[in-house]
Amino acid sequence: MSAPGPGPVRVLIADDDPLLRAGLAVVLETADRIEVAARAEDGLRAVELARALRPDVVLMDVRMPGCDGIEATRRLAGTGVRVLVLTTFRHDEYVWGALRAGAAGFLLKRASPERLIDAVHAVAAGEAVLDPAVTRDLLGHLLAAPAPQPPPDGGGPLAALTVREREVLRLAADGHPNEEIAALLHLAESTVKTHVKRILGKLGARDRSQAVAAAYRHGLMGPQPYRPAGPGLP
Repeated sequence: MSAPGPGPVRVLIADDDPLLRAGLAVVLETADRIEVAARAEDGLRAVELARALRPDVVLMDVRMPGCDGIEATRRLAGTGVRVLVLTTFRHDEYVWGALRAGAAGFLLKRASPERLIDAVHAVAAGEAVLDPAVTRDLLGHLLAAPAPQPPPDGGGPLAALTVREREVLRLAADGHPNEEIAALLHLAESTVKTHVKRILGKLGARDRSQAVAAAYRHGLMGPQPYRPAGPGLP
């Protein structure tokens, strides 16, 4: 996956563990078209540096002293700086907290260097990244809770979506990027991007991660990862 634009993707690393900050910097600095712009030891410093340096992506830890990663993400919402939350914790409250605060993605620290690099490029390009292990855990938690009841008139936030748009949203909620959705649905990747844009508009979602959160909240996801039947839908 390539980075957007001619220049490198500038990344700010925010983590209270100095060894981890150093390790992440080594991984990212060896990658093509990624530049580590700065490092921060807590959420407040991350917000200060992000506002001053305007990096493309902030790698944000969740648990940090003082201002944690979720609050720091909330403070950066609307600034144009995209946040990829990177944590050892896969609990649903952290996932929801990060997404509601405006994070563009959520990745576990045990992810491979290749996965991390791809995630940074994807977030910089405007996509959302949800770790498959996190989405499976979240799905299991939601399925254990009472199913959301649809409005009696059959409306609700998802009612405006076409059948194809629901398929795209379900696959996105399973953690598939656009290129995989295109392959699964036998569509061009540009067509998938168009569907995603329409989904965001219909749901009033700021980005892909908010649309995925809506899919879970309103019961679009089933007990197993979604697999489409095949081509043929508009």
